[in-house]
Amino acid sequence: MELLLFDHEDDTKPARAIPLDARRHRTYHYWHVFVPGLGPGQLYGFRAVGPFKPEKGLRFDGNKVLLDPYGLAVAIGSRDAAMKSIVADPGSYDWEGDAPLKRPFVETVIYELHVRGFTRHPSSGIDAAKAGTYAGLVGKIPYLRDLGITAVELMPVFQFDGAGTPGGRANYWGYNPVSFFAPHRQYSSRQDRLGPMDEFRDMVKALHRAGIEVILDVVYNHTAEGDHLGPTFCFRGLENSAYYLLAPDHARYANYTGTGNTLNANHPVVRRMILESLRHWVIHMHVDGFRFDLASVLARDETGSPIPNPPIILDIESDPMLAGTKIIAEAWDAAGLYQVGSFVGDSWQEWNGQFRDDVRRFLKGDRGTVSKMAMRLLGSPDIYGHEEREPEQSVNFVACHDGFTLNDLVSYNRKHNEENGEANRDGANENLGWNCGVEGPTDDPAIEQLRARQIRNFLAATLLSLGTPMLLMGDEVRRTQRGNNNAYCQDNEISWLDWNLMRDHADLHRFVKMLLDFRSRRDVAIQNEAFTLNRLLKQAHVRWHGVALDSPDWSEDSHSIAATVRSLRGRFSVHAMLNAYWEPLTFQLPAAGAAGRKWLRWIDTSLPAPDDIRAWESAPAVLEAAYTVAPRSMAFLVCQLV
Repeated sequence: MELLLFDHEDDTKPARAIPLDARRHRTYHYWHVFVPGLGPGQLYGFRAVGPFKPEKGLRFDGNKVLLDPYGLAVAIGSRDAAMKSIVADPGSYDWEGDAPLKRPFVETVIYELHVRGFTRHPSSGIDAAKAGTYAGLVGKIPYLRDLGITAVELMPVFQFDGAGTPGGRANYWGYNPVSFFAPHRQYSSRQDRLGPMDEFRDMVKALHRAGIEVILDVVYNHTAEGDHLGPTFCFRGLENSAYYLLAPDHARYANYTGTGNTLNANHPVVRRMILESLRHWVIHMHVDGFRFDLASVLARDETGSPIPNPPIILDIESDPMLAGTKIIAEAWDAAGLYQVGSFVGDSWQEWNGQFRDDVRRFLKGDRGTVSKMAMRLLGSPDIYGHEEREPEQSVNFVACHDGFTLNDLVSYNRKHNEENGEANRDGANENLGWNCGVEGPTDDPAIEQLRARQIRNFLAATLLSLGTPMLLMGDEVRRTQRGNNNAYCQDNEISWLDWNLMRDHADLHRFVKMLLDFRSRRDVAIQNEAFTLNRLLKQAHVRWHGVALDSPDWSEDSHSIAATVRSLRGRFSVHAMLNAYWEPLTFQLPAAGAAGRKWLRWIDTSLPAPDDIRAWESAPAVLEAAYTVAPRSMAFLVCQLV
């Protein structure tokens, strides 16, 4: 082993090479050396000389400059120069009293966004030097706060390899990490050596001042080193068989991620690195939580078999330095391990993929979906009720970065990924989308009205269901990716948020804002008491109906459902009517409550703005004993009881 010191990012040869002696510079599995005089900003790397015997899992290459697996910053030089780690002092930043917010999940509304795509479009109004950066995001904090967002979930911001996609396109999404500690340099407007680290922390501090938490989408399941033909940046050149799950022949890699390799997350050395990485982002970078990409990979042992009690998963949730941190699992992987509702641990929230699929099927008009839709509205007790957990365990969403945007979900029947350069083979084939009659954009006003109505339906279902809601960047203003459901390589207007949509779809933006305003004023009993999902449902007194009171139709051919729900402290009742049928349906209404009380029409997704959603104070009374819900629409009536 050698420690290599460099003077410049573009240097291909070190200014100084310090040989390491295992008798003096190695303890157990860890190499270490003290070099007097080094300070923040120093460029460095390692060289590991050893046998190259892939059949034995050994891939040493003495010609490679290797990144420090624990390096806090990464320097990117010219094409011919290797990446280099940068010495950093993580405690030198002035946080001015800032700390993670620890907002309860019951108050949380997540907004998934891409740091670059959020402000890169020329219409963002962000200065060109800061567009697409951490600093650019700071400029849009007033927008997020006004909308009602309480947490941003940032797509990967670990330093990643932006190359290597088919056709030489950029790896825009960033699920290709080369470091688990360093913020992505290309997202910073500051390009001095430690500038990205400080600019990221400036962003976190500014978001916290606005009451908005920062959740990172983290990738601890694979690295950018890829398969057996991939590049060597760090891990495979240091201890290939420890960092990765190897195939039986040891020359290739187990691939449970679809990316060529799989991190050996339950190996003691790798477990320690993952924990140290998480601690670094919480302690030194003040992030509030993590969403774990393909989290089920973390539940596999060295043979790839699922483990009943995976050490790394239990380490994460029981680590005292991570106490109070939000941890969210994407509870599946690319090799078929699906653990929604059965992910190990007592404090993990889960992306509820069944919420996404069942809501899509119901609103599309598929058969046999009514009972599943009812469960999704109530926090999915059929999935989570056995765990006696809080309703917010379920992270509810109908669109995320992976798949159609909400606009495209109602505009396309099939994916259109030709521009990705893979002959439209990439991306999911089954999207449960419905184009409402025409594939892609249309000038037909009837189809446009139907699409707008369906979008309001999806948003109402997501934001009014029990659970933690998550919105995809731009869905509140109908951002489109032109039917591309896998825009991982599209660093262009396909992926960027066009802020002109704020003007074009101001009515939808208002609809979302008012829904989020309601969530922020929910019955205070939920906020002040620890309710399990089962206890909450018992005390809410849910009454199910069909078009006739107390006669729900759970049959395969049913496309409608209604429910009356009383708030926990009896302050108001809501009567919800969901009609996914292609004809209008008239629903009988229950009594509103005590004498003189009336139902008020709060939401009707079939109506144009501003009647699609009204403030309770200005909502019109419903005087009839029945209410007709238009085709493919939802209506919500409210009665304030005190």
